[in-house]
Amino acid sequence: MDPVRRTLVRLLAAALCALAAVAGCSAPAPPVDAQVRRAVADWAAAPPQRLSGIPLEGWSYEVTSVRQEGARAYAHAELRYRLAGYDTAPAGSARELVLTRDGSRTAWRITAERPAPGAPEQLWDQPDPVAVVRGAHSLVLGVRQSPQTLSEIAAEADRAVPAVSAAWPGPWARRVVVLVPASLDAMAALLGRPADTYRGMGAVTTGATGRGPAPADRVVVNPAGYAELSQAGRQIVLTHETTHVATRAATSARTPQWLSEGFADWAAYRDSAPAPAEAAPTLARAVRLGDLPPALPADEAFAFGGDQEAMARAYEGAWLACRLVAARWGDAALVRLYELAGREPLPAALDQALGTDLPGLTKAWQQTLREDLR
Repeated sequence: MDPVRRTLVRLLAAALCALAAVAGCSAPAPPVDAQVRRAVADWAAAPPQRLSGIPLEGWSYEVTSVRQEGARAYAHAELRYRLAGYDTAPAGSARELVLTRDGSRTAWRITAERPAPGAPEQLWDQPDPVAVVRGAHSLVLGVRQSPQTLSEIAAEADRAVPAVSAAWPGPWARRVVVLVPASLDAMAALLGRPADTYRGMGAVTTGATGRGPAPADRVVVNPAGYAELSQAGRQIVLTHETTHVATRAATSARTPQWLSEGFADWAAYRDSAPAPAEAAPTLARAVRLGDLPPALPADEAFAFGGDQEAMARAYEGAWLACRLVAARWGDAALVRLYELAGREPLPAALDQALGTDLPGLTKAWQQTLREDLR
């Protein structure tokens, strides 16, 4: 390029820059996606002040998608957090944030934050404040519950943890988080399923199986069902659910439900040693009428919301199967069976842990039912 032309180009570029500066657009605005992500990052730098009583750490939002509709934007994000001193793995929650423009083309402000469509709620999404009670081995978070109720649940959870540790010597956090929502409907909202699924139940456990040594499990109490239980019944329920927390990392899709649920009941009843006919009344009645189960309970027999009497027989039969294994082969063999059954096919696990096969175990279990439930 000749010198005259280079000079003209420089003058033209300078003129264009000056014109852009006068127009107030010296640089293009960043894309809306980037603006929204920055707004979310700034807003989520710390948990909301209203949650200051909850021991939260590692609070962060990872935006997965952004959608703009006029002056409003919607960000889908994954909330990650831990309960300090209780979670060694992060809990996750799918969220949706609503943003509106804040007086300029590039500034966005979060105006609402809620569960993503189809995702369950968090306890703090519910309208009342969350109360916090710390036990020796437990953290209890409750909504619209009296301090006495939450303290009693913390004491019951504190008794459950050492009882479970005695039954399950494998590695686990040896502490438990209990959520106590305001109602059955509020419980269902936390779990993302219809309320009728949990009607009459005392509590359930959340968490995915086999995801590291300490998944962020929660025991969720049904306040209506829990209140109807005796003190002994509440202790059994919390010990059962805490056992699921302890064994979660050893549990997989391979683990049969009769072993998972039966082991949890075995741990819960282990210290009280109730008479089989008293602790398994539904199955005892069936056996006395000649209705001996032909096989160990199938996984579908434990499904929530199904035939309640059939489900009761399944739980009772599962407990008696695990009780039989512990009595005949020893507590350590039962624990070994549980560990193996999460990694290997059940026939291989039975052979290695007990030196028997499924027909042999089933026959021994049926004989135990005849003898103990008559």
